[in-house]
Amino acid sequence: MGAVSTGAATTGCGIGGTGETTLRLVAADYGSPSAGDSSRGYWHRLTDAFQRAHSDIRIDVRVLSWNTIEKKVAEMVADDEAPDMAQIGAYADFAGAGKLYKVSDLLPIPVQADFLANLAEAGQVNRVQYGLPFVTSTRLFFYNKALFDKAGLDPDKPPRTWSQVRSMAERLNSAGVKIPYGLPLGPEEAQGEALMWMLGADGGYTDSVGTYSINADENVRALRWLRENLVRPGLTQPAPHKTNRAEIFEAFAEGEVGMLNGHPTLMPQAKRGKVDFGMAQLPGEKGPAGSTLGVADWMMAFRQHGNREAIGTFLDFVYSEKNHYSFVDSYDLLPVTTSASERMRKDRDHRDLWRFLDQLPSADFYPLGKVSWAAVNADLKGNIGKAMLDATDPEALLTRMQRKAEAEEGQE
Repeated sequence: MGAVSTGAATTGCGIGGTGETTLRLVAADYGSPSAGDSSRGYWHRLTDAFQRAHSDIRIDVRVLSWNTIEKKVAEMVADDEAPDMAQIGAYADFAGAGKLYKVSDLLPIPVQADFLANLAEAGQVNRVQYGLPFVTSTRLFFYNKALFDKAGLDPDKPPRTWSQVRSMAERLNSAGVKIPYGLPLGPEEAQGEALMWMLGADGGYTDSVGTYSINADENVRALRWLRENLVRPGLTQPAPHKTNRAEIFEAFAEGEVGMLNGHPTLMPQAKRGKVDFGMAQLPGEKGPAGSTLGVADWMMAFRQHGNREAIGTFLDFVYSEKNHYSFVDSYDLLPVTTSASERMRKDRDHRDLWRFLDQLPSADFYPLGKVSWAAVNADLKGNIGKAMLDATDPEALLTRMQRKAEAEEGQE
């Protein structure tokens, strides 16, 4: 799934006027039911403006919830009914199957060059870019200042190390805080929460040459520490392996959580709940983590219907500074282009996002260019949270995942 937002369950229909070429786009919804801000409105405005300038191209947009979109797109491709474009969370499996246009076949060089370098690289399979980054985000450590004060903790001194996380969680627990540390290791984004802790131990899902290293000693150590120091002592919510990110974010916004890892969209959610919160670098095993999690969602163009030129014309319009900034501005997300990033750095209305922007160049992204990543990611989402269970040996669990990943990658 796209991990940069909490998607709402909505659908859209074909919009716009008539034309010689019809392009079908399936796009994810970044809005929330409570806010009434479905992405359908953005696409309606954008395609209306595009079609006024390009009367020979009709854009048919369908907006789907993150809960269903990736399955739906996979089904469409399997049924030989691929859309012309899809905006979802992963692209590499489709690229590996030869179903996508290369970015160089779609966009002029100046538009390609405007993508942030590490995101353009993350969109590559075998050094060829197929994925166009659509939006991105990084992660920071969030904490409730009022609950810190209640527990006798300095609200201006968040934890820098894992041991400090534990000691502060104990203080919060003693002060009656419902959830001292929020740990979402349920299937919505377990792979992201786990990776943030692994990064704090200098681990990760791949090594320096891009080979899977899921069962690395650093990763095993991180999960064992979590279980022994936060989960078993009751310093998290019950059953972290069943708790999704959306649930724990909502609890934070209701003032029930002392600390958690969060992304930019948690800020407006917490503000609506009138939570006085602070943000800091992710704590690590011995000091602040050297890097943080970076997550991107992707636009891709399918070759099936042969509409390369029309698709390129539309995507050139989508990624113009004005139109791209309009989207990220609406949802407190980070831009994927240099021009829009520079604009955000000058926009004081988004000064809270500047700290997330600062982390983007050094952020650690999932191994998105691996064709095997879709299957490995699904395995991580559904199972890595089980490492918190008493009956599970974290090392054995990660070793099973490693072997499955190697089999998917053909590294046996």
